Amino acid sequence: MNRNSRLKILTGGLVLASALILFSCSGNPDVTVKELQDEIKYLSSDSLRGRLTGSDGDSLAAEYIKNELASVGFKPLSGDGFQRFNVIRGIVQGKTNSLAITGINFVPEKDFMPLAFSTDAKLESEVVFAGYGFSINGDSLKWDDYKGIDVKGKWVLILRADPETDNTKSAFIPFSGDRNKTMVAKDLGAAGVLFVSGPLYDSQDAFESLSTVDYSVGIPVFRIKREVADQILSQSKSSIAALEKKLNETRKPGSFETKAVLNGVSEIIRESAGTRNVAMVLPGEDELLKNEYVIFGAHFDHLGMGGPGSSSRAVDTIGVHHGADDNASGVAMMLELAEKFARTKGSHKRSIICIAFTGEELGLLGSKYFAENPGIDLSKVNAMINLDMVGRLQETNVLQISGVGTAEGLKDIIYSTTDTSLIKLTLSDEGYGPSDHSSFYGKNIPVLFYSTGAHLDYHTPADTFDKINYPGMVTISSLVYSIASNLASSSDRLKFKEAGPKAESGRTTRRKGVTLGIMPDFAGNVKNGLRADFVTPGKPAALGGMKKGDIITAINAKPVSNIQDYMFRMGQLKHGQTISVEVLRNDKKEILLIQL
Repeated sequence: MNRNSRLKILTGGLVLASALILFSCSGNPDVTVKELQDEIKYLSSDSLRGRLTGSDGDSLAAEYIKNELASVGFKPLSGDGFQRFNVIRGIVQGKTNSLAITGINFVPEKDFMPLAFSTDAKLESEVVFAGYGFSINGDSLKWDDYKGIDVKGKWVLILRADPETDNTKSAFIPFSGDRNKTMVAKDLGAAGVLFVSGPLYDSQDAFESLSTVDYSVGIPVFRIKREVADQILSQSKSSIAALEKKLNETRKPGSFETKAVLNGVSEIIRESAGTRNVAMVLPGEDELLKNEYVIFGAHFDHLGMGGPGSSSRAVDTIGVHHGADDNASGVAMMLELAEKFARTKGSHKRSIICIAFTGEELGLLGSKYFAENPGIDLSKVNAMINLDMVGRLQETNVLQISGVGTAEGLKDIIYSTTDTSLIKLTLSDEGYGPSDHSSFYGKNIPVLFYSTGAHLDYHTPADTFDKINYPGMVTISSLVYSIASNLASSSDRLKFKEAGPKAESGRTTRRKGVTLGIMPDFAGNVKNGLRADFVTPGKPAALGGMKKGDIITAINAKPVSNIQDYMFRMGQLKHGQTISVEVLRNDKKEILLIQL
């Protein structure tokens, strides 16, 4: 081989090596099936054990997401890229719980246990039996267990459930919950409540585990065994079984003083755990517009191992709830779009922020926390794009997009960047919904929420990576990229427009009740009240003068300390009724008269 040939080969080799180095640095910007599959397979793996908020799996997922974003050029939005906060991970009994009547000390966990909405308190007082604990005065249903008895400052013993537990359409259902009954008793002056299950309702008389979602009602509340209740009733020569049978047959209240004095101490410990959002930013390519933002968001938490209080639909199954579609799919798509923006020149004049939220399954905790503590000027955000459950595109090729009415012209942008011969769109104007975009909509930010919809594996261990439609995700990614690139590069800013919730809550109820027409702060960011994160124009609250950000502290002079108190108070009201609502507005108390 001559010298010239060697030089040609050497030169060619250097050119090839340079090309390979350049390619390895720039990378392939295309979203691929393999990359999506690798990311979803890891995030939904057994090793992460369902990514329960505050767990080791939750932490591993956060580290993985941050590293993936950093590897393509994203920088921490602030600090190290993690936004840390604490959540209530569990509720356990304290060591000081006690319950006793003369000569008998009952055993915690065996004979009694506090309920999760109990408060830490001591109470020694008489016990009054108040039947099912109803105080109902409806048009078609009337039942008052408190008529003719005085419960002020006393323990109230109440049967759980109602006389029609086998009737799924019973008129008693809205009034039969333990918490609702406790609120009724408290409003009437009771200082403590004891719940017992009759044999017709629960033959096993089993205790349920403590829930993590209950707020304190302000008085001690215990669940007691039937044997304990019968000891309390011994002087009245009655029993829980006999009283339940009588009430169910006669459908008439039968309350009385038991003559027993009960001494009780309640202690609840709310265990907190540290968790974190991931927030990373890719600077914009335009010197002026880089100070504005387009946000991509996706939650990475899920239900852990399932079990009671976890929202699992497989109620009898303890096992890894993999959450491949919900929402490893959204995270993977966000990561791949982040890479595409980072490696595609001219794709984003505005800065791109990617936020992986934790705590979504517990009530949008992560996105609420970011919206309250953003570290940026939220008025500079052009749009927030939320990806949640985007992995199950069906044969019909239907993609759901919500929030298209939250900015003028947003719907036109979507249609102009979408090939509707490849994918069919189902659009909704509303900016409020059961996912993290709601937290941004409440801050007057235009939002788009992408989803391929629910399925039978939703919130079960069967939501696994092998059931994801990866080619479908590639198609959706292309659509989202086109829209996001437009929003990130157009010289025109979106103009926010209210497209408020038609319903007050996405939560199901067994009867139609009245609504104020607000979007409540489900995350409980405000203590001792409930903030209205959005007030729907034309609805009772707006017509009565309520404003976004008002903190509701009382309805008809009865206290509202949290979302559950609020839902209970609203459940007692009727259409056409005029109510007084006390609110805090800029730290000043206001009283509004609102007609429902």
